[in-house]
Amino acid sequence: MANTVTRASLDQKLALAKRCSREANIAGVKAAAVATIASAVPTLASVRMLPWAKANINPTGQALIICTAAGMAYFVAADKKILSLARRHSFEAAPDHLKNTSFQGAARPHPAFFRP
Repeated sequence: MANTVTRASLDQKLALAKRCSREANIAGVKAAAVATIASAVPTLASVRMLPWAKANINPTGQALIICTAAGMAYFVAADKKILSLARRHSFEAAPDHLKNTSFQGAARPHPAFFRP
């Protein structure tokens, strides 16, 4: 039995991938904006108020601190979003017998955080 792939199914998968990457990009940009503010305020304040920071952190160092925090936040948030969307879409595409994630044994059922 050959598994055929139609043009429509490929187009649907491509549209889903584009939508997921766009959502991940938006989540990353939001996280980077928050991280930029959250790291810029204490960095710039410490350079103005603390003698050690004033003497040792030049403008390039300040920019490096702020940009590093923003970059890390972007990639962490985007990666988390991609993984959550992939988990959700793989669960939606799963057969019905695999969707029942609750264990009906003698023990307690799984906590809610184990379910998608």
